[in-house]
Amino acid sequence: MGERSEKIKQLRKQAMALPLEPGVYIMKDAQNNIIYIGKAKALKNRVSQYFGSDTNHPEKVRQMVSHVDHFDYIKVGSEFEALVLECSLIKQYSPKYNILLKDDKGYHYIRVSPPPYPRITQARQKLDDGARYIGPYVSSMTVQEAVDEANRVFQLSTCGKALSYGKSRERPCLNHYIGLCCAPCTGKVKEKDYMERVDQALEFLVQGSNKMLELLQERMEQAAENLEFEKAARLRDRIHAIQKIGQKQKVVMSRVPEQDVVALAQGPAGICFEVFRFNGGSLTDREDFVVEDGENLPAVRGEFLRRYYSLRETVPPQVTVDGELEDQELLEQWLTEKAKDNGARYHVHIVQPQKGEQAQLVEMCRSNAAERIAKRTGISGHDAAALDELARLLGLSAPPVRIESYDISNTGGEDNVAGMVVFENGRPLKAAYRKFKIKTVVGQDDYGSMREVLTRRMDEYEAHKGEDNGFGTLPDLILLDGGKGHVAAVKPVVDSYGYGIPVFGMVKDSHHRTRAIALDGGEIAIHAKRSAFTLVSSIQEEVHRYSIAFHRQQRGRRGVGTTLTQVPGIGETRARLLLRHFGSVRAVREATVDQLAAVKGMTRPAAEAIAAYFAGEE
Repeated sequence: MGERSEKIKQLRKQAMALPLEPGVYIMKDAQNNIIYIGKAKALKNRVSQYFGSDTNHPEKVRQMVSHVDHFDYIKVGSEFEALVLECSLIKQYSPKYNILLKDDKGYHYIRVSPPPYPRITQARQKLDDGARYIGPYVSSMTVQEAVDEANRVFQLSTCGKALSYGKSRERPCLNHYIGLCCAPCTGKVKEKDYMERVDQALEFLVQGSNKMLELLQERMEQAAENLEFEKAARLRDRIHAIQKIGQKQKVVMSRVPEQDVVALAQGPAGICFEVFRFNGGSLTDREDFVVEDGENLPAVRGEFLRRYYSLRETVPPQVTVDGELEDQELLEQWLTEKAKDNGARYHVHIVQPQKGEQAQLVEMCRSNAAERIAKRTGISGHDAAALDELARLLGLSAPPVRIESYDISNTGGEDNVAGMVVFENGRPLKAAYRKFKIKTVVGQDDYGSMREVLTRRMDEYEAHKGEDNGFGTLPDLILLDGGKGHVAAVKPVVDSYGYGIPVFGMVKDSHHRTRAIALDGGEIAIHAKRSAFTLVSSIQEEVHRYSIAFHRQQRGRRGVGTTLTQVPGIGETRARLLLRHFGSVRAVREATVDQLAAVKGMTRPAAEAIAAYFAGEE
């Protein structure tokens, strides 16, 4: 440890000797491998930051610094030249700690398996396997969507079942019953009829939907003239199916003819960037990339764009992004120069839409990124999107995997209790729920009660670290059922333990519905963030339900204590047995001694004591 500290001091001393000029720095390990390349407006200031205090460094930066043995640098004339050189060197050396994207945009084919009963699928390479290949195409999305549409419109088989004509072989699957497959697996579809569907599907794929509509219209009219009404009806249904698909495709359109839309979603598995590419106003391709987690989203977003367009030949006039990014002006200049190198005559603009069609496209792009993250983590895309949106709203470095929420419940300051509910990956984790009876606060003091509960909760963690999924696990976020007063009362308590857990409140309106998120000193509007609003509302309703239920239980026990438990020989256990048997205190009062004595757990003396007690009251 001491040796490494000395090394860091030595590196910092070397960094402080660097010039205050723009350039590129190259970090290397003990084996002289390049592990990171960065650019700087002032080399001395930027490089020396790495070898100072690591308190504010993200984990990835700390890891990189721990492996640095020495560094080189290259001075350039401007910050823009530094950006260009950085992109070139990263592309050449692919350092371990830079964002690296694989350029796997190979060719794609439409594969038609040999007869009988051919299947139409997507293929990444052309094999000598007797199948027919149509292509190549550059966009995998275009190929996959075209194949899916052809199979759906012409009701072709997409399963792995054996297909032949003759005796019934299989029961058709759900696709047949919802009109997506003609069910050749049943053995009831002739090969000739199936080949007619395949031929029409291939015409649709090769000639396009408009040309196919014209051909099908002609064939339908011809069949009607020949009195082949069943055939005409089949062709009519296929025309309607193609028209329906065309209407659906028009939904993903853009008034900006040529642009890329870039959005990200965060999750436990890292950050996923989604790219929508529009040409002629239509969505023509989409890509996604998962990179390691990053706490500084503007920096990560800027680095991703540099890496992404280093791999692309063309740059559109507009790049639409979902948030702030570092060095936006430099990026626009670099992208413009790259576009001009490929013959373009336009200036590239990076925009961050706040409303309208463009904002909707960004949200759609972000939703798809959340789906990708969800697949890697095993949670639903809806939950992943909600957690990502909540993290952005609250300024968290990552989506909160575990959220704890607290609520106080009492009646006029009596039966003072609290409930703690836990949400993990956006869903209730009921095994981790906990109840608290308030011990140190007398009367109706919600702030004092909440301070007591959070103190006890944090003390329980100190005593049971890592033991279970209840108190032994710290939350990533604490939400209090209350406003900024609750946050101001509780946040110092939580902060005093030094774990850096963010604390916010959930504010209700006059109708007891979630209205905003409270922080120490203000509020954050939440209604416009639909996914986050739904999640927070669910948490607030659940913690309120849980704490109220516990409070009613305690109040009910106290009610029993003021009646039956005042009878000599009757404790809480017997009181509960009697209430369970008779249903109410009134029914117990009206029961005979024999009826009371017959209750399991009762004795005759106890029954006589109850009868005497109520007789004395009367």
